[in-house]
Amino acid sequence: MAPGSFDFYVLALSWSPGFCASGGAAKSPDQCAAGANPGFVVHGLWPQNQHGYPQACNSGARFPSRLALDSAKGVYPDEGLARHEWRQHGTCSGKSPTDYFADVRRARQAIVIPPELTAPDADQTWAPLDIARSFVTANPRLRTDTMAVTCRGNALEEVRICFSKDLRSFVPCPEVARASCRRPVTVPAGH
Repeated sequence: MAPGSFDFYVLALSWSPGFCASGGAAKSPDQCAAGANPGFVVHGLWPQNQHGYPQACNSGARFPSRLALDSAKGVYPDEGLARHEWRQHGTCSGKSPTDYFADVRRARQAIVIPPELTAPDADQTWAPLDIARSFVTANPRLRTDTMAVTCRGNALEEVRICFSKDLRSFVPCPEVARASCRRPVTVPAGH
């Protein structure tokens, strides 16, 4: 598929304590270091189609420059993830690395994390729909049909939010929303 040929974006916000508890420390030691407790972090901004998604669109794409990677600081938990996300998903955006990372930052800044999910000090159990409703309350233009709450095992994995290509609005995304967990999930507290 040609870069830039997709229907909408999915912003994937990973629940860091869950990632770290399921072996993530080996992949991202800074993110999982004692006391780091970053809560929700950007996993990626993924070009998506109504059915399926493109990935690794341009194997000959240049690696992000130092300037582009510097612009991604504070968006991803580490530079390795930023590089990976560029190769797998950014190359499908039809944008330069700098512009793609700017879009990732814009999408993340458009989302308010619900206060009750900012930094819980004890493990909690939530219905996935209640997590989605909590995000809707914190982000009034968001709707439960424009997002998914995913889990790994019985733990919260990610909240995935569907944006228009111009990042100005949220869009319904039935295929993404179907990936939501159906059973209660544990929201592990930070360490």
